[in-house]
Amino acid sequence: MMRKGDLAVDGSGRGERYAFPPRSSVSPVSFWRVGDQEMDLSSPRVMGVLNLTPDSFSDGGALPSVEAALLRARKMVEEGADILDVGGESTRPGASPVPSEEEIRRILPFIRAAGASLEVPISVDTRKAVVAREALKAGARIVNDVSGLNHDPGMARVVAEEGGSLILSHMRGTPATMRELAVYQDVLREVGEELGRSLDVALGRGVGEDRIVLDPGIGFAKTPAQSLTILGALEGLRYLGRPLLVGVSRKSFIGEVTGVPPAERLPGTLAACVVSFLQGVRIFRVHDVAPLVQALAVVRAIIEVGE
Repeated sequence: MMRKGDLAVDGSGRGERYAFPPRSSVSPVSFWRVGDQEMDLSSPRVMGVLNLTPDSFSDGGALPSVEAALLRARKMVEEGADILDVGGESTRPGASPVPSEEEIRRILPFIRAAGASLEVPISVDTRKAVVAREALKAGARIVNDVSGLNHDPGMARVVAEEGGSLILSHMRGTPATMRELAVYQDVLREVGEELGRSLDVALGRGVGEDRIVLDPGIGFAKTPAQSLTILGALEGLRYLGRPLLVGVSRKSFIGEVTGVPPAERLPGTLAACVVSFLQGVRIFRVHDVAPLVQALAVVRAIIEVGE
């Protein structure tokens, strides 16, 4: 558990004070094009997590059938989820890769069933172009690539060809190697630069700019201290000109601060999401939808009264 004085706030491990960037003058992007619709980002949007894997860090094996996944998905939508993010391969630190065929087998039945019965867009959490193509053909509208296009050079072209939308996350290496790559001189600046390169690749391969959202990749190739540093300075990424998404749900930086296991990290998740919202983040990827919808509604009400 972290104690006062443990956090090297520049993320480098040297303990030097981090120079926070000035407040961005870039206006927030007001919408995200998903399919043939414009998702209004003047209000926060919640993405519910559905892991169809046996080994995810907090809920592996919890959804053993299409029926169980659909039941959970319907509940998330009732609770206020605007997007459902389904994954068939764990990307937790140290996770082993899953063959494309197995990943497709895990997710396609759910995507087809959800597309036929639910109104919200489906996102597929994958690093593989072949999986993304099959998912988009089956009815998914969004590809959530945690590698930021660094794993599969064909990913951006597939998304463009299939008319999908794209979430680009920051990560170095693979789930098996990313811990050792969490070395930065200036974590926020380097994450911004590397996200910018991923954005340029996506645009260069035909993905429409209005279809792209950026995710700083909290916990991916980042120590808990580095994750906290980024969360305290998210406004410094607004210069990239795209909407920001954060995925902080139940992650290890919360456990490092509080000493509690993943199942008990909801309060920490809500705190991190609220801090992110106050810095302009408008899309939140979480396991627990209803508590976040309520928390953000109260924050917005307080702000509106003050205005």
